[in-house]
Amino acid sequence: MNKQDFYKRFPALESRDFALFWGGQLISLIGTWMQNTTLPYLAYRISHNPFDLGLIGFATTLPTFVLALPGGVLVERLDKRKAVMTLQGVMMLQALAMGLLALSGQIAIWHIALLSLLLGTASAIEITARQSMLVELVGKERLPNAIALQATVFNTARVIGPSLVAPFLILIEDGGEGWAFLANAVSYLFVVLGLLFVRTPFRAAPNPNKRDGTGEFKEGIRYIFSTPLISMVILMASVIGFIGFPLLQQIPVISRDMLAQAGDTEAAQAARNSLLYTAQGVGALSAALLLAAFNPARKGWLLLAGQTVFALSLMALALSGSIPLTTVLITLVGWGTVTTLATMNTLIQVQAPDFLRGRVFSAYLWGLQGVAPFGSLLIGWAAQSWGVPNTLWWGGLFCLVSVSAVHLLQPQIRQQKS
Repeated sequence: MNKQDFYKRFPALESRDFALFWGGQLISLIGTWMQNTTLPYLAYRISHNPFDLGLIGFATTLPTFVLALPGGVLVERLDKRKAVMTLQGVMMLQALAMGLLALSGQIAIWHIALLSLLLGTASAIEITARQSMLVELVGKERLPNAIALQATVFNTARVIGPSLVAPFLILIEDGGEGWAFLANAVSYLFVVLGLLFVRTPFRAAPNPNKRDGTGEFKEGIRYIFSTPLISMVILMASVIGFIGFPLLQQIPVISRDMLAQAGDTEAAQAARNSLLYTAQGVGALSAALLLAAFNPARKGWLLLAGQTVFALSLMALALSGSIPLTTVLITLVGWGTVTTLATMNTLIQVQAPDFLRGRVFSAYLWGLQGVAPFGSLLIGWAAQSWGVPNTLWWGGLFCLVSVSAVHLLQPQIRQQKS
């Protein structure tokens, strides 16, 4: 493939600024996924309590419930590049604190929950700022490709990060988790340094009709409710954020308990845990590459396919006691997750006007993650009370019935193209 053909297929990479940011994100996200894999494993090793996994999920996502909607108004008043740099710095300090506590041998569940709350607070604003910044790097015409490439780099890290965790946990007998957290802290430097050299050539002029924060917030909400496509996508995001994604917080229970083998060692359990997270990343990466390279036009049908595969795979996981079958099903969950998220993200951002994009995306983020803390507590309680298999089955069924009902009531969603 020559250079011209390459940029025709991946037009967002023709932007020097996006390419710089994209490269730094890859290294940073590898560290993030090392921490995302290690943290629940460490928590479950400490407490052996599935509810604690839900509690940590609650702490991580609670700030989104509080901050996502006002954060959309705030982000539109800020220099998004500088906001992302600052908040990435906060995340770096959080990872550093987690690593030092783990290496000290004094880390407890309350430490993890408190630091997860800090990470969630930074993420609640940073995600909206980062996603809204993409259009400033590449322009609206190349935005769908930029979103798909962001998903690609995110999910490449989902494969590499968990696979790098296994050596830390297996080869370092004491403190392996702490060194993984410190590696994540170092990885943030790459995205921060990359952003120092990034420009935002497509940054929109400030809205001349900008009002007070309350008026801007109401304007965004009115737009969402008057645009059926966006309101229904946010509704479906809320269903999946409340029930679907909290189910994935139980992967350490699946690896340690549902797939338990005779004569299990700590190293074997750690390897199985890394395998499942890596498989999820492989499925996610395959979906991201498909979207980035081919940009399927029938976005509505693609969204339905992703949601269906995600829900059915969760239900099938409830019936699996085999490591190979579970690995395949987790891979399909990863494919369905990214196909769903990237497609919803594209539909939201392409539909929303420039001066409302931050507010609209923050409402989408609130639907996806703002309700998640309460879903995390519910799923954690259900897993503790009914067992993880039953929780996976009924949670997957709820997601399938709910999104199917939305598609039946609003058939125009399936007709969306881009």
